[in-house]
Amino acid sequence: MLDTIQAINKTAAFNRWAGFEVTSAANGEAELRMNWREEDMGQYAGFLHAGMIGAMLDTVSGYAAATVAGRVLASHFSVNCISPAIGRAFVARGRVVKAGRKQVFAVAELYAQGDGEGADALKLVATGNAILVPVEEPASAPKKPAAAA
Repeated sequence: MLDTIQAINKTAAFNRWAGFEVTSAANGEAELRMNWREEDMGQYAGFLHAGMIGAMLDTVSGYAAATVAGRVLASHFSVNCISPAIGRAFVARGRVVKAGRKQVFAVAELYAQGDGEGADALKLVATGNAILVPVEEPASAPKKPAAAA
């Protein structure tokens, strides 16, 4: 399952830009890691931007759900920022709480790593909740008619 989720992660342009690395994914759980880049990930005060926090929590929730439900889309998502996200890297952990036929409920936590309190110490900085909906593979897009000459 880890190989499958890693392959999916590589297909998403945003995830490649952000440097999301899937470190584990199996049995309703997933973990994602991202290194901090001061030049383009911070907000005005120098902390990790809340948009990046939300993206990590959303992504890891989706990957956790995908391990039990296949292809999913978020129908609801919420984020709670607990403390300023300061660190040299960030680790997001997602877990499925309940998987049904039509909805998957997941929770996620985001940790800052290496925030000055210890090289590898993890500090909880945000949490998230997601409701995800299993979806079928998309049908092939209809072919466009050739333009008239």
